[in-house]
Amino acid sequence: MRIRALIKRIFKEMLHDKRTLLLMFVGPLLILTLLYFLFQSNSTTTATLGVQNVDATLTKAIASKHVKIHHFADNLPATKVLDKNNVDGVITQRGQKLTLTLRNDNQSKRLLIKQSLQKAQIKLKSQAAVKIIKKQQQAIIQLEQIVAMLNKAPKASAKKAHQLKKYTVTTRYLYGDHNSNFFTSLLPIMIVFIVFFFVFLISGIALLRERTTGTLKRLLATPVKRSEIIIGYLCGYGFFSLLQTIMIVLYSSYAFKIQILGSIWDVLLVNALIALVALCLGLLVSTYAATEFQMMQFIPIVIIPQILFSGIIPVTNMAKWLQVIGHFMPLYYGADAISSIIERGSGLTQIYPDLLIILAFIVVFFSLNIWAMKRYRQV
Repeated sequence: MRIRALIKRIFKEMLHDKRTLLLMFVGPLLILTLLYFLFQSNSTTTATLGVQNVDATLTKAIASKHVKIHHFADNLPATKVLDKNNVDGVITQRGQKLTLTLRNDNQSKRLLIKQSLQKAQIKLKSQAAVKIIKKQQQAIIQLEQIVAMLNKAPKASAKKAHQLKKYTVTTRYLYGDHNSNFFTSLLPIMIVFIVFFFVFLISGIALLRERTTGTLKRLLATPVKRSEIIIGYLCGYGFFSLLQTIMIVLYSSYAFKIQILGSIWDVLLVNALIALVALCLGLLVSTYAATEFQMMQFIPIVIIPQILFSGIIPVTNMAKWLQVIGHFMPLYYGADAISSIIERGSGLTQIYPDLLIILAFIVVFFSLNIWAMKRYRQV
């Protein structure tokens, strides 16, 4: 009965607070949309490359719609070409030696130029190899014809036996398609992060407001148990968090046409658990913040490590001691579970270790909340 009364009061407060509802439901969708367009624009990045005395065949192989070629006199140092001209890099050739000088003020353009140069070299090597093979094939056919004439064998059979096979390649994608970009692989992680961030923010500020207005103090003066207060807050704000999760997942699915190889119910389940972790953590952090300003100081301390260890930067590529820290982050397991469901079609039987650890975080944070609430009970 007392828990139900707390939930009812939270519902009334939330429904009357239009600004909070707007932040909770519209804010995440706006951020995801902004990220979508930002990463879409990155796919059209073009770089300008200067060439000095470079073989025409190599220059032609490098040039593409993403790499624009500019020719410069070979008597100018590459550094001066970069200083006086609006180019991102310069290639100079001395005999068989190529020197690539990059401005390196834009990492995406730097990678684009280096990849284009590597692809061009591979392309030229492949073309040279094909020419050599064709010449060898013609020589073999001529030898076979001579042998066939000597043996009075049909010429056509020898020629047919040594024709090169022509292969056609069909590319298939398990997740996404040929138009997929970095945002496609990033979206599963961003979904769980947006859920975590906004739920943490709302729950932390809400409990802090309860304390500063004296509502929490009056509640603790009644016979209501600390565990009942925490459960009431979790159920009340958890309902709105669940609605928020459903909106984010459905919006991502239909607006961005994200392909979910697994079950959408599993996606909702993992996000709901992450929302509970964020709720418990937000309530816990707010008990140690005396003012809204202090709460705002806690936000980057909690949120930034979560996003860094969520998988945007591969944790397996980090130093060993950083990998240990990553395994203490709830979002590490949430992002891993979501990515497994969406990108690899995993079911609950494959991601249950992540789910068990997320549940353990919920239990730990819930217990710490009950313990921390004791400091405000004066009766």
